[in-house]
Amino acid sequence: MREAAFIKKNKDKWQQFEAVLAKKITVSPDKLSDLYIEITDDLSYAKTYYPNSNVVVYLNQVAAKAHLKIYVTKKESKNRFISFFKTEFPLEFYKYQKQLFIAFAVFLFFTIVGAFSAANDVNFVRLILGDAYVNMTLENIANGDPMAVYKKQAEMDMFLGITINNIKVAMYAFVFGILLSVGTLFIMMQNGIMLGSFLYFFYDKDLLWESSRTIWIHGTIEISVIIIAGCAGMVLGNGILFPKTYSRLDSFKKSIKAGLKIMVSTIPFFIVAGFLEGFVTRHTEMPDWLAIFIITGSLALIVFYYVIYPIKLTHKLTKNV
Repeated sequence: MREAAFIKKNKDKWQQFEAVLAKKITVSPDKLSDLYIEITDDLSYAKTYYPNSNVVVYLNQVAAKAHLKIYVTKKESKNRFISFFKTEFPLEFYKYQKQLFIAFAVFLFFTIVGAFSAANDVNFVRLILGDAYVNMTLENIANGDPMAVYKKQAEMDMFLGITINNIKVAMYAFVFGILLSVGTLFIMMQNGIMLGSFLYFFYDKDLLWESSRTIWIHGTIEISVIIIAGCAGMVLGNGILFPKTYSRLDSFKKSIKAGLKIMVSTIPFFIVAGFLEGFVTRHTEMPDWLAIFIITGSLALIVFYYVIYPIKLTHKLTKNV
């Protein structure tokens, strides 16, 4: 890589780091440590390929200041939990909007594939959802309560079971990213086809609205965070495929850490989705306006926290640099 291209590629990161050192912006101790590792990696790269360049002198100075700040005056934040969700994670997640979009696009595509397949093959729904579920739902429809499946289990048992199961599915989507992201895309495909065939099944029974106003009460957050877990899996896979200036092992370690942070961010949302499915979804008698309010509120929360807020926060801090 030419020196000019190297500087252009990393200039914004170096400026952000200098702003942190000058206390113009604030980041968590962990984020500061991550930036320090990146600076020292850049310094090593510059020493190797541009040994007599001014960029080596510059990075040496920045690294020396950072060393003092981290290892001499480092203090752990008293509000570590709050700072992670409020500042640290959104700033980092800004870098992964592309992976989030790809995970969403793949999931949406296979949802359409699932619905199309169900429309053209009468046995497809049974193949995907299983005979037991289909037969039970047909019986519920015949009894005049299509959504009875959400009322059969005790609230707390359902809440705990659903939450644990959803977290397990999300962890599969993340961990399978180690298969060069292909495993993650497979999980997105699997769940997308399942959702598409599920929706078409109720559409075919003239129950699309009734089923949608019920299942999306919890499904809006549940499906969204599974897609976000898919984003985490792609971050993991991309760290192996595209190490950039890092060694493949170092890139792999960084991508695991970044992916785990994404997964940690989803835990509160999975708990909310489990609570809604266990305690709220079962009330199919609720008025339409209330169901719509919960669904749109859930969607707005997800879009704000994972898309709008990271962009706004990053742009705000960039202006202050």
